[in-house]
Amino acid sequence: MFGRKRILAHQRGLYFVDEQFVEILHEGSYWFADPTKNEVLDIVSVKEAWLVHKELESIIKSGKINKDELEVIDIKDNQRAVIWIDGRFDRILYSGIYALWKVGREVFVEVIDVKSPQFVHEKLDIILDAGASKAVLNEFIIEDNHIGLYFENGNFMGNLKPGRYAFWIGISKVKLYQVDLRVKSSDISGQEIMTADKVSLRLNTLVNYRIVDAYKSVSMVEDSTQALYREAQLVLREVIGTRELEAILAEKDSVAKELEERLAARMTKYGIEVLSHGIRDIILPGDMKEILNKVILAKKEAEANLISRREETAAMRNQANTAKMLESNPVLMKLKELEVLEKIASKTNLKIMLGEKGLTDKIVNLL
Repeated sequence: MFGRKRILAHQRGLYFVDEQFVEILHEGSYWFADPTKNEVLDIVSVKEAWLVHKELESIIKSGKINKDELEVIDIKDNQRAVIWIDGRFDRILYSGIYALWKVGREVFVEVIDVKSPQFVHEKLDIILDAGASKAVLNEFIIEDNHIGLYFENGNFMGNLKPGRYAFWIGISKVKLYQVDLRVKSSDISGQEIMTADKVSLRLNTLVNYRIVDAYKSVSMVEDSTQALYREAQLVLREVIGTRELEAILAEKDSVAKELEERLAARMTKYGIEVLSHGIRDIILPGDMKEILNKVILAKKEAEANLISRREETAAMRNQANTAKMLESNPVLMKLKELEVLEKIASKTNLKIMLGEKGLTDKIVNLL
């Protein structure tokens, strides 16, 4: 390298001789005229915050840098560094050696031990909102009315409340679950079941439930919703299959109650509370509907005939009692005749003649 090199105020010169770092040169003009030296001057700008150079490690280890101008960051394998420049988040650094110019800027370095995979910071939202953190942190958000389950290397570490969380990438095997604690419904539809009297039914039921033990709901079964569906199917077959059709239709409420109790007992081991298990629809085959309609019609006709017979018997009994009273009491008989005549007279023109022997000796109809 021959001739003159000028370094400006916002620049620094990295001066090497025979591939060995010598010093950092500041603003000024420098002459290089010794042909026997293998000289190299790399001019860098301190306007760029980060010093990036292929010989960065040798520059730092030389001990010939001004630490008032250059922040050296040496991050071990079990550490990460959160970098703030002029009060603003810049990036997170993996293990390695870095250099950051402090000329004209305020630099703050937080070195964090990452033995635990969870990253906790008072300014977590700011860090996660920056795109620079995506490469080193996994974000996990737990919504309201939910709970998070945190597993590390297969071991359950604890529950996480609603909020925003971050975990280091590549530290350990982390598994996170988000469990909904709200009341949910599951349709158990189109279940083909044969009753005890060999009638094939199709049932639709509705299960209302909620998770009360989040750990059991993820550790005891792969999918708690599918487990609920399968158990509800089995309970339906147990309860409906042991009853005859007539009993199912007549005792619908008690059948639903038994469905609920049996399903609730089964789902306890999965951390699920069954709130209700009701029958929505009972669908019969077409021929069975016709038969049932005929049976119902026959029952109604029999009931109507029974009521008619009862009324006829009561009427005849009343007539017999009246006849006995009239037979034993002639005066009452005459009064009854008078009532009849009064009814006839109200509708036609009658002239009633009273004879010596009593009422209605002669009756003349005046036309």
